[in-house]
Amino acid sequence: MTRRALGGRPVRAARPVRQPARPVRPARQGGQAARTPFVLLVVALLAGGLISLLLLNSALNEGSFQLSKLKKETTALTDEEQALQRDVDGYSAPDALQRRAQELGLVPGGSPVFIGADGKVAGTAAEAEPPPAPSPSPSAAAPAAQPQPPAQAGQNQPAGQQPAPSGAPGASPQPNQTPGR
Repeated sequence: MTRRALGGRPVRAARPVRQPARPVRPARQGGQAARTPFVLLVVALLAGGLISLLLLNSALNEGSFQLSKLKKETTALTDEEQALQRDVDGYSAPDALQRRAQELGLVPGGSPVFIGADGKVAGTAAEAEPPPAPSPSPSAAAPAAQPQPPAQAGQNQPAGQQPAPSGAPGASPQPNQTPGR
């Protein structure tokens, strides 16, 4: 006997559904086989990252050494520049210029003459004359004379001679002694 559903159709009994047979794999091998490429990928990424960090660190160290070398070179060049500037300042000082000019035989100029834009000459030209030669100092005039021993306070001296004070022009100058130099 067949049963009828509400709509008037006959209903058949349910049959058991057969599923196709699958090959049986051990559970352990299937999970391990799927993980192997992932583990290799992670290991390769980590190794690549470490190598990249090593190369980056080496490049930074090389840059640091170059920076240190350039700083030392800059310091040396700065010191040399300062020494050269001191030399220039010493040579360009007015008294140094005058002394060097005298050594070269130059003399101070005479009165200047100016030529205006319209061609008129203002002033009168005068030839520069060398300054008078310095008179020889008394100590340079008599170098062959033997120095006399200084007279004691109680001794008789000739009427015209008196001992020269230390600040007199004939006395030898004493060096300035500044403490700490």
